[in-house]
Amino acid sequence: MENKETGQEDQFMQGLRVPLVEEFYTLQGEGYHTGHAAYFIRIGGCDVGCSWCDTKYSWNPELHPPVDIHDIVERASEYPAAAVVVTGGEPLMVNMDPLTGLLKEKGITTFLETSGAYELTGTWDWICLSPKKNMPPAGTIYQKADELKVIIAREADLQWAVENSRLVSEHCKLYLQPEWSRREKILPLVIEYAKENPEWGISLQAHKYMHIP
Repeated sequence: MENKETGQEDQFMQGLRVPLVEEFYTLQGEGYHTGHAAYFIRIGGCDVGCSWCDTKYSWNPELHPPVDIHDIVERASEYPAAAVVVTGGEPLMVNMDPLTGLLKEKGITTFLETSGAYELTGTWDWICLSPKKNMPPAGTIYQKADELKVIIAREADLQWAVENSRLVSEHCKLYLQPEWSRREKILPLVIEYAKENPEWGISLQAHKYMHIP
């Protein structure tokens, strides 16, 4: 007889169920698509371990119930934007092929927010890559990224941003995003850098300023 935990892991690997942290309809708050409506699906599980992460509650997938992807897609399809952002945690710890396949069948535009630390799965209209030093991106995701968003917590992170910008395609949008808890100190530095290096834009966590999810 199949062990219950083993069966659940198999479903995660197959992508038929996902450890769902939360789902909600709101406005995109960061990066290129800031201000546009989308349905957010937050997937549980992440071992990247950023000290400044504002969604640490999503790290342990065992704390979040496995949910059938058909149910998630049905709920997402009820909203007018026809756009879904899959985020985490680190969503690529789960096979995203089945979920995105169902979303595309519904005519929904798919957006991914990832550190890139795991192999890319899924069919995506837009990939936002936010690389982290402790678990750098794997595979060929750099060349598939539509948007590079680097979190800046200290001046040394600017060099990390430059190193990553050399690996993406020439069409990839480049963004520096001040780490929220240090934004008052970091923002002047980022502003000056963007003025001197205009290939970079600045991403602010606008949803926090607007007090929305």
